[in-house]
Amino acid sequence: MSMTRFMTNSEPYQSDSSAVQTLITYFSSGSTASDKLMTDQAIINKDSFTDPSIPAPLFDSYNMSRDSIRRHIRQERNALSQAEQNQLALIASRHLLSEIQRISAKRVALYLAFDGELATNKLIKALWKLDIEVYLPRLHPFAKGHLLFIRYTADTVMINNRFNIAEPKLDVGNIATVEQLDMIVTPLVAFDNNGNRMGMGGGYYDRTLAQVIDNKPLAVGYAHDCQQVSVLPIEYWDVPLPVIITPTKRLAI
Repeated sequence: MSMTRFMTNSEPYQSDSSAVQTLITYFSSGSTASDKLMTDQAIINKDSFTDPSIPAPLFDSYNMSRDSIRRHIRQERNALSQAEQNQLALIASRHLLSEIQRISAKRVALYLAFDGELATNKLIKALWKLDIEVYLPRLHPFAKGHLLFIRYTADTVMINNRFNIAEPKLDVGNIATVEQLDMIVTPLVAFDNNGNRMGMGGGYYDRTLAQVIDNKPLAVGYAHDCQQVSVLPIEYWDVPLPVIITPTKRLAI
């Protein structure tokens, strides 16, 4: 596993239970060509924002239950101010856009932020400008616990599902199967240094990721830095992610 940490000189966290070696390189803190696609993001007072170049220690999750970790991390990300959310989402969007361009993706599955997740709205608009198709998940109407991915445009009709999360109205003409996607960007609640992810507990993305063969499509976790923990308790159905991107680092398995 390699991990790229951005804008910090700190050493990587190594889980005692991990047999893999972690390599750290750095994101550039300067602007990139993709920044021009994000220029409508509001500028905030830097003094009101916790600088992501100063990494916080990982939350010690040893001997904690999945529910306890999930509850703590959700509280942490929801404690971020709106200004912090906006700035962190902008920074992370630039890095995720670079990842999308790196693999020349043409069909990308994203999500709309909910419950303090990293926002994706600016990134979605940037992808539209680049003629990259965006797909959003919706609950499968017939296969319980599974997702469908529907193409999302400015004209897509949205409805709220039973979890009160906005999703595209079912349109069979705009469905992309997992194998037709180039990248699936997954929301998550918590992750660790080994690419393990914890979702909300429904297993929807685990069932989706189980369909990925040879990293096609590439599954990318997308999260705040405060969502990283020292270790996650793993179940047999959990599918680790090959790449996780936060505002300050890129973990690659």
